[in-house]
Amino acid sequence: MFEKNLRTMMLLLAAVLLFAAPSYAQEVAQSNSDPIQQLRLTPEQRQRIRIIFAENKDERQIANRRLREANFALEQALDAEHVDESLIEQRINDVAAAQATQTRMRIRMELKIRRELRPEQLAVWRQIRLRLKDFADAQRDDQPAVQNLRPNRRPNANTLRPRP
Repeated sequence: MFEKNLRTMMLLLAAVLLFAAPSYAQEVAQSNSDPIQQLRLTPEQRQRIRIIFAENKDERQIANRRLREANFALEQALDAEHVDESLIEQRINDVAAAQATQTRMRIRMELKIRRELRPEQLAVWRQIRLRLKDFADAQRDDQPAVQNLRPNRRPNANTLRPRP
């Protein structure tokens, strides 16, 4: 159970640290080279990292919900029958602020975790990050730009409600 929780936390950290897409984290999980084993964390380090995650759990959840809601509000403004450009501009600012909050939180968490690692572990961590970044870049390069366009349809209100 301990190893499973730690593995989950490290995979989450890898995803958070590397702006991971869902397929990104899945690739890490399926990788033959286990990042946790590569880092060779001591039991004390594992405990401190677990505490870092626990201390930031509520803040992460709030930031994630805020970003989801800001994106939902932007989509609603874009899909309105009568487009209000000033409202759209405000919604864009809300999304940007929520994304900035997430980035600050991610960086603060990474710094806290990095302080727990020894120099040789930091070197391994950098290698893992580079491999994951290369993978994400390759995934991004394989997707045609057309997939990034919004579909020309009104969303179903039942499927786009933000979580409370």
